[in-house]
Amino acid sequence: MSASTTDQLPVVVIGAGPSGLAAAAHLIERGIEPLVLEAGPSAGTAVRDWSHVRLFSPWSEVTDPAAEKLLAPTGWVRPDGATYPTGGDWAERYLQPLADILGDKIRYGATVTGVARAGRDRIVDAGREEQPFTVHIRTAQESEQRITARVVIDASGTWSTPSPIGADGLSALGEKTAADRISYRVPDLKKPSVRARYAGKRTAVVGSGASAFTALAYLADLAKEADGTHAVWILRRGIGASTYGGGEADQLPARGALGLRAKAAVEDGHASAVTGFRTESVGRDGDRLVLVAEDGHRLDPVDEVIVLTGFRPDLSFLSEVRLGLDERLQAPTALAPLIDPNVHSCGTVYPHGVNELSHPEQGIYLVGMKSYGRAPTFLAMTGYEQVRSITAALAGDREAAERVELTLPETGVCGGAGLFDEPAAAQGDEAGGCCAPPATLQIGVGTPASSGGC
Repeated sequence: MSASTTDQLPVVVIGAGPSGLAAAAHLIERGIEPLVLEAGPSAGTAVRDWSHVRLFSPWSEVTDPAAEKLLAPTGWVRPDGATYPTGGDWAERYLQPLADILGDKIRYGATVTGVARAGRDRIVDAGREEQPFTVHIRTAQESEQRITARVVIDASGTWSTPSPIGADGLSALGEKTAADRISYRVPDLKKPSVRARYAGKRTAVVGSGASAFTALAYLADLAKEADGTHAVWILRRGIGASTYGGGEADQLPARGALGLRAKAAVEDGHASAVTGFRTESVGRDGDRLVLVAEDGHRLDPVDEVIVLTGFRPDLSFLSEVRLGLDERLQAPTALAPLIDPNVHSCGTVYPHGVNELSHPEQGIYLVGMKSYGRAPTFLAMTGYEQVRSITAALAGDREAAERVELTLPETGVCGGAGLFDEPAAAQGDEAGGCCAPPATLQIGVGTPASSGGC
């Protein structure tokens, strides 16, 4: 296929979430035809799964400029920039209206099952770069189709692949067989069925990030109304000055308030903390579960387990393209050093674009949360900057592609993993572990104190 013919093909965007829809908006602004493939039935399918949870970022930081230009002629007005949307607000008041404008440029119920070069598997060099991409999909009606694309932008996120409870990164022994009592999501306690699942129960919450804070805060509120409700907070590291985040010093006030709520849950007795616990297996004690650590330590039985140990990218449908990924984070090689939690437990997340997101296989990009691989933090504005840079490069505007058009806020709080996994390093400033305030944010978790929950 000639270059001129390939240029007539669409740019396929995988995922109609915040970064995917922003990519489509930027492509249209540049005069490039997008085709967005969304596995779910509507825009922001993954976001809607946590519709009850409030973002840390206000409205002013979660809408994309190119998207706003598309929306403006419809009379759309961005909500008050100083207020914090829930996931549901974000989907209904921004993502879906944007998707409605894109119309038939989005195909719903289209699950991507494979991406490759036309007529070339990953080992073939000859004529590779001249061939378009083939994107294999499975429709909602279970039919199989193949789409040809000039470029593929994968904005499918990581929501569908939560990390397991096992401390070695694999499912703990017995974890899969206990799936009926284990959840990997922050519970929506406003739903009667979910509330009944945890009310009056002893629940283990595994994880040390903001999602765990959120679950602890929610369960503490439930404990005030339902006797017998108690959370057992399981951490792989110790508790130190940085465990609960930045508190009042956090320049993302919503996140700081959430950390204080988690701290209050422990101090008020609604939650108890178990530190230095690395789960090896999940056993049964009658109808209850028993978590066992690698050192043999057994916890008292619990009724339910909420695992909030992060997410990881699904790379299975990209096995026939040549990606350059960091061996630890599964993020693009050039991006990984900027976001590696083994190094950047404190510091800044630098704006980045097409240069850091390129792969040995030209014309394929991972963007949004998926670009971060297993790194635990992500900022919506970062995803918007990524797709702005990539689309500028696709349009031949290299100067714009390499220009930084984003200034990230400092957050005034330390976090991350790596050294923080060690009890001695959990002392924060006292142990010399903090060097500078980071500029990171985990999308999809957190509740501003002023909201009174969700």
